[in-house]
Formats: sequence, structure tokens, C-alpha cells
Amino acid sequence: MIEFKNVAHTYGSSISVEGISFHVKSHEVVALLGPSGCGKSTILRLAAGLERPSAGEIWLEGRKVADNKSITRPEERGIGLVFQDYALYPHMTILDNVLFALGHRRSGNLTAAEKQARAMDALQKTHLDNVYDAMPHQLSGGQQQRVALARVLAPNPSLILLDEPFSGLDNRLKERIRDDMLHVLHDLGTAVILVTHDSDEAMFMADKLMVMEHGTIVQAGAPVDVFCRPHSAFVAEFFGEVNKITSTAKKGVIDTPFGEYPAGDIADGAAVTMIVRNDGLIVDPRGDEADAVVVETIMLGRYSIVHLELNWQPIGALHLHARMSGMQWFEAGTEVSLRLDASQVFLFSENHSIPSETMLDNADKLTN
Repeated sequence: MIEFKNVAHTYGSSISVEGISFHVKSHEVVALLGPSGCGKSTILRLAAGLERPSAGEIWLEGRKVADNKSITRPEERGIGLVFQDYALYPHMTILDNVLFALGHRRSGNLTAAEKQARAMDALQKTHLDNVYDAMPHQLSGGQQQRVALARVLAPNPSLILLDEPFSGLDNRLKERIRDDMLHVLHDLGTAVILVTHDSDEAMFMADKLMVMEHGTIVQAGAPVDVFCRPHSAFVAEFFGEVNKITSTAKKGVIDTPFGEYPAGDIADGAAVTMIVRNDGLIVDPRGDEADAVVVETIMLGRYSIVHLELNWQPIGALHLHARMSGMQWFEAGTEVSLRLDASQVFLFSENHSIPSETMLDNADKLTN
């Protein structure tokens, strides 16, 4: 549906994105994931036709819509855009807000009755047909978000762009609304680009993730591949809190607070960053040897965060965090043993990383 071919964009003399190449197919949701200022929204604006690339080409449904010399206007692209703030017209009813989207020329051949039917169908898909005559201020934040989606769905666009559409919702409502939206998008079968800085949201919504840093795509792939096989410490850290330990490879292993750990094919003498996700640090109160002392336990309902301290000879006191499922509690001062889930451990050296499958294989060999 849409393809970026080596696209770059600058604001004045500042490069916002460069070397951007990807495509999105119909029935596919692609999430742009990254911190604020990494270029996610710029890509969305380029796709919408709100910005012109300084280099490269953008193609939509087999036709070129932008390069550094020409650009097809947003209203001529037949795409839908859902903003963070929903951008509803406060003086119009919900139905009129949706009908407004059917007023542009791509829907100009529809009769008034057909437009009314199309608008009501979009409201029904988003479970809003019972409040079609309400005003925006009479609706909750979640309902307003669904109105914005209904307005986008009504013209049957080939591409939908979602700019952090759930950022204004509380967590419980967010989970329900994005689940409803995902079902609607799958039923519609259009192509979708979602911009978010929420890794959980991206994992939930997307068929493919594109992680961005400093205006470039640093890793792309299926959510499970990006999560389980990060190419860099930056990508690994973006999916939640981690414990970061630096060491040096020597004779095929690295020295860590948990003992020697296999270095794979990282060269001897290379500096190594060990990333251990909080979920990958397993606390065992029944261990034979006490490795660490509990500093405090923070219970968050579905899981608990355990703050730990251990002494590691190269640096002295080392502070670590472990995330444990369920309502688990350790009193401050409790001595515990620590072990690792190798699938949640990643090693990185300059221009080199070890995939998690290799880490698992090496850890098994070391254990055996």
C-alpha cells in the first residue's frame, strides 16, 4: 500500500530522518517505536503528505506521491489520520463529524443517503451508533477516540496513520480501546502505520515493529523477533527496565556478578555490555548460597519489583532489580540467591551481538 525508498527529511539544516526504506502491505499493522525526537512523527507526516522529503521517494498504491521535487497533496492521497488529540469539531454532532470526512472528492460520487449509511456503518463498527446525535464534549475520552477512528474508517482509506492515539487514555481504558480498534482494523483489511513510544502497545498492535533511534530505523521485524533478538543494547532496553553490567571477554567467557558467563564468539579483550531484563533475574530464597540482600520489595499487584544489592569485586556494591510475577514479598535484609533466565540475557560488544538462541545454547553447555 505504501513504500518509502531511501527517504530523508530535514528541518532547516537539521536532519530529522535519513535512509528510511520500508513498505506496508494491506492487512498489515506496522508500528514505529522509539523515544521522543527519533523521527517517528516525521515519517507519519511524510506518509500523510504534510511534509516533502529532501531525498528519496514515497509510493502509495503503486503511484509515486512524493520526492524532493514534487508532492501529492494530503487530500488527494485517500488516507486516514488519527491524531493524538482526536481533532473533533466541537460544534458538530458525532454523526456530522464522521460525515465531514465523506465530503472530499474521493467520496464525491456518493449520494447523501449513501454517505449517511456509510457514516452510520463506521459508527456501528466502533460501537457509537447509539450516540450519533451527541456532541463531542458529551462523550468520554475513549468515546471521542473512537469517533476519530470512525471518521477515518468511513471513506474506506487504503492507509490509516495513527499518531499515538491512546496517549490520552488511562491504562484500563487504553487496553480495551486498542483491543476494539485492532479487531476493526483487521476486519477492514487496510494498511496501518502506528506511531508510539509504548513498547507494550507496539507489541500488542503490530504485525511488524520498526525501532527508531536518531532518525534511522535500527531494527525491524516481527515483534517476537525484535523482542527476543535485539540487535543492540538500545533496542533491548526499550522493551522495559534492565540491569546493565559491563565486563570484558576473556578465554570465551566474561566475568559477571553471577559467575563466568559464555561470551560466544566475542573476541578476547573486547568490552562487553551484558543486558539482563528484570524478568530474567530470578530470585531464589531457598538457594544454597546467598548472593544478594533484598533492599526493598515494591508490590504492584500483577507483579513485584525486588531491589537487590550484592558485592561484585570489580566495583563493590551493585544494585539490581528483579521483576517477579504475582504478589511476592521479601523483607528488607533477606539473603537470597540469584540465577539467570538465559532467554532474557543479551551480550553486546562494539559491532557485535549474540542472538538469544546462541545464549541459551551456551548457557546450557556451561550448566551441563
